[in-house]
Amino acid sequence: MARGVNCIAPKTIMNLIMLISVLCLCTKSVKVEAQASRLPAAEVEALKEIATQVGKKDWNFSIDPCSNGTNWATKKSDDLPLYNNTLICNCSYPDGFCHVVSIFLKGQDLAGVLPPSAAKLPYLTRVDFTRNYLTGTIPREWASTKLEFLSVTVNNLSGPIPGYLGNISTLIYMSLENNNFSGTVPPELGKLVNLNNLILSANNLTGELPLALTNLTKLTELRISSNNFTGRIPDFIRSWKQLQKLEIQASGLQGPIPSSISALSNLTELRISDINGKGSEFPPLSSMTGMGSLMLRSCNLSGRIPPYISAMTTLKILAYCTVCCLHLPNFLLNLTDFACIRNLFKSFSARDNSLFGECLSSYPCPKDLYSLHINCGGKATTIGRINFEGDQDSGGAAKFVPSRPNWGISTTGHFWNVNSTSNDYIANNASTLGMNNSELYTSARLSPLSLTYYARCFGNGNYTVRLHFSEIIIRGNRSFYSLGRRIFDIYIQEKLVWKDFDIEKEARGVDKEVIKELKAVEVKNTTLEIRFHWSGKGTTVCPKKGTYGPLISAISLESEFPPPHDKKSKVPIVVGASVGASVLCLIFLILGILWWEGSLDSKTSREKALRELDLQTGFFTFRQIKAATNNFDLKNKIGEGGFGSVYKGILLDGTLIAVKQLSSKSKQGNREFVNEIGMISGLQHPNLVRLYGCCIESNQLLLVYEYMENNSLARALFVPEESPLKLDWPTRQKICIGIARGLAFLHEESALKIVHRDIKTTNILLDRDLNSKISDFGLAKLDEEENTHISTRVAGTVGYMAPEYALWGYLTYKADVYSFGVVTLEIVAGKSNMKYRPNENFVCLVDWALVLQQKGELLELVDPRLGSDVSEEEAIRMVKVALLCINAAPALRPTMSAAVSMLEGRTAVYELVTDPSTYGDELRLTALTNQFDDNSSQNPSQTQSLIPSSSDAPWIGSSAITTSSDLYKINPSTSSCYICRGYMAPEYALWGHLTYKADVYSFGVVALEIISGKNNNNYIPSDDWVCLLDWACHLQQTGNLLELVDEKLGSEVDQKEAEIMVKVALICTNASASLRPSMSEVVSMLEGQTPVPDVIPEPNTYREDLRFKAMRDLQRQRQDHSLSISGTQHSTTVHTFESTSTSGLEFSEINPDSTPS
Repeated sequence: MARGVNCIAPKTIMNLIMLISVLCLCTKSVKVEAQASRLPAAEVEALKEIATQVGKKDWNFSIDPCSNGTNWATKKSDDLPLYNNTLICNCSYPDGFCHVVSIFLKGQDLAGVLPPSAAKLPYLTRVDFTRNYLTGTIPREWASTKLEFLSVTVNNLSGPIPGYLGNISTLIYMSLENNNFSGTVPPELGKLVNLNNLILSANNLTGELPLALTNLTKLTELRISSNNFTGRIPDFIRSWKQLQKLEIQASGLQGPIPSSISALSNLTELRISDINGKGSEFPPLSSMTGMGSLMLRSCNLSGRIPPYISAMTTLKILAYCTVCCLHLPNFLLNLTDFACIRNLFKSFSARDNSLFGECLSSYPCPKDLYSLHINCGGKATTIGRINFEGDQDSGGAAKFVPSRPNWGISTTGHFWNVNSTSNDYIANNASTLGMNNSELYTSARLSPLSLTYYARCFGNGNYTVRLHFSEIIIRGNRSFYSLGRRIFDIYIQEKLVWKDFDIEKEARGVDKEVIKELKAVEVKNTTLEIRFHWSGKGTTVCPKKGTYGPLISAISLESEFPPPHDKKSKVPIVVGASVGASVLCLIFLILGILWWEGSLDSKTSREKALRELDLQTGFFTFRQIKAATNNFDLKNKIGEGGFGSVYKGILLDGTLIAVKQLSSKSKQGNREFVNEIGMISGLQHPNLVRLYGCCIESNQLLLVYEYMENNSLARALFVPEESPLKLDWPTRQKICIGIARGLAFLHEESALKIVHRDIKTTNILLDRDLNSKISDFGLAKLDEEENTHISTRVAGTVGYMAPEYALWGYLTYKADVYSFGVVTLEIVAGKSNMKYRPNENFVCLVDWALVLQQKGELLELVDPRLGSDVSEEEAIRMVKVALLCINAAPALRPTMSAAVSMLEGRTAVYELVTDPSTYGDELRLTALTNQFDDNSSQNPSQTQSLIPSSSDAPWIGSSAITTSSDLYKINPSTSSCYICRGYMAPEYALWGHLTYKADVYSFGVVALEIISGKNNNNYIPSDDWVCLLDWACHLQQTGNLLELVDEKLGSEVDQKEAEIMVKVALICTNASASLRPSMSEVVSMLEGQTPVPDVIPEPNTYREDLRFKAMRDLQRQRQDHSLSISGTQHSTTVHTFESTSTSGLEFSEINPDSTPS
């Protein structure tokens, strides 16, 4: 037995061992399986969908997403500071599973969309998609999530900010910075009561901040810079008492800074800059004792910086601007605790500026210089025969570097939120540039705020400035590196010459050069200043923080006059006494004759007066102009406008110019002409044709403009057989918006507020890149005849003139708005307003458009040549804006800045359907146009003499003649109107339909003036009437016609005869041409041979929107004010053009009866 037991024991032991091994293996297998399944399958599937939606291709699903594997959790690297690829799980939930709580996909150039499937991760609280190329908008599905952190900073998202974001009540942090979100801030965001951080900077947001944001009482950070908001900085900011950081730079909001800001006692960082509107004193900040960074720049402040600033012991950065009228207190100059005091200083002169005179005395001018070339931020190089000086000195937050005795640079400003060094003020591009003269563009000088170059020791005179740019930091590929927007302003000699300059946009890409040239820059005190200034617009964090501010690659300055040479010794010349005396006598005789006739005095005084003005243009000699135009060769004649002939020319440096002759018509005095040129010279805008200069010589008055390579918009749209241009939809949009911007500048932004008076497609010129530029602005006064009384004339073109201007002579900014509306319709339709009639029921394109508006068929207006490339939404928006602009009531038309905003999609287009009676049958003139159709079917080759050969042939005094028909329309497209206001028949004033009945209408007005002894335009019995005719129509309806009779006639008047005469006059002035009598019938009625029919005009003929009572009231309030703008440094009174309004009033009448003195 003992032996048996010993035999069995080993076997049993072996079996036990095997069983234990199997059990161990099974247990291990079960454990591995359990670990691999701790992230629920639903969340794994959601991650796969998210990867597809965002374009994430390197997630490895064979590895547990919660394992911190290489593809799921990337460690931070100094080589990739912007990159983060991390998925974080929380495995401590009681259900025993791991759940995804955070997704960080930063700096990966993901090109998909924000993933709707993120909503399928029920425990997700943080998503960060910063610095990608995601498009679309924020998914609606996210509204059901429990997100606490949401960042989509630096992406390509667009559309309005979704209101359903307000449903994510758990949100604590939300950043939408650096996208293309547009529209208003939805009030639903006010429901995010747990929000601490709200960052909306660098978008295209518009409108006012909603009052609902007062609910965000937990806010600690708010950034809304670089947007297009409207309204004032809201007073409700007092609600954000926990706010620590507030940034409002170039947001569009207006001042003043509200006093309620004093409630924000926890502020540690305050940045407010570039706000317009009403100014104020330094804001009350005394409660903010923890302030560390304070910036108040271009904020329209006045007064003194208060002493309590010195009590802010934690203040490290104080930035303020010289634009603010602030006095620097002495205690600031003595503070030593500041890390730095950021301050700006502007231009200086070695001769005139006492502050910098001592500094510059160390750099005396050895001689006058006449050229300078700088390779900004780079080393010295030679391009062709031109030597560019190097500029590699380091910059700084507030540093002046006298690089050479004859030039220096000043950099000011601090790169916020980054630890900047001197190396950050110079950019270098390591890639190969495929452009000409690439040596100039491999480096550039930067500044976060203001960068100024001072050229010293220059001979006084005019210079050409060329500025070389290339964007070498922001990229152009489909990457987040391409989503930056660098925008800054350029000043030359302290004058703003390019506003909101965008290198990439101007060059049409990155790593491409763009050269901006400005001629006739005057140097007076041997110093020329070029300043590049960042006004808070654009982006600041793309591709990385601190990417903003001006960038310049190279600068060239060249004199426009030959440098003086050393005087050479004179060679004695012996001249016979008799010959010399004869020559001198002849010279004095000629000079005497010229002086007697006024020619010499006119020329010299005009030229002298012009040179005394601070013009932004140059002066050309008549010899230069003759050489440029080949002695005004007819082959170089490119146009014949209302202000004279236009010639193409080429200057010696190869610059193409357009020369406009004014001499044949303009007979203005010296002072008047000089003032007009002075005003035009100051108008500089990308959408205005630039005036290079003028010539006053040899009895010639010449204006020299930039040459427009692609001629006029009218030629491109209406004469396809002569123009090779094919204007696609994006180009037409660009052209339309450019016109709107140019008009907005003339009306609202320029120092002079100018009404153009004659906006039409022939006055819109296209440059090489098909940018639209307005021409002939400000030329109205230059074309006036010596004895013309402007108050009786209406200057414009038939079909483009606003009704109130054409009929009554009321000229306001809204007249240009109307004309712009007509041009916009022509751009959309590709048809001329006055030449297009779809059928006999319509007079013109405008008439047809209004009918289509009532039918809801606006898309029928779109030019069929555009095909399917047109965005229906954009086309309808453009047409609706045009229809708003052509409203018969001026008060209902938008301003041009509002039109720009609507065209760009920044604000919604409000609905306003024009009253159908505005262009009713009485103005459609169906019978008239039908008759015209009959006439136009005659042989067009037959010509007629201006004066008929037979006394039986009818003749119309306004150069219109007919043969046998009673009604004949003169082609309105060939001429502009210079006709007496108040006497023109409506059909002629509005549509150019000229018939005998137009004279009948004018006779009726004259007859009323004879009866009443009053002038039609000047007589206004009360504020309810526009003119004598308006009042007469009212008296006809009330049966009180005899009130019209001149009271000076007393009792001698035969009441019956007077009543007949008034009735005949009123029949003659009927708005409907077909209801007016012929003149033979008029004679018969006046002589009592035939009875006078009772025809009472419709009440709406002289409707309220043509009475302009509001406009009349405004005029009466201002009747004691002069219509002149004073003000040049020479104390010269510069009169407005006849087309100019004179105040900040958005809608005010320009008195047509006043003539500038």
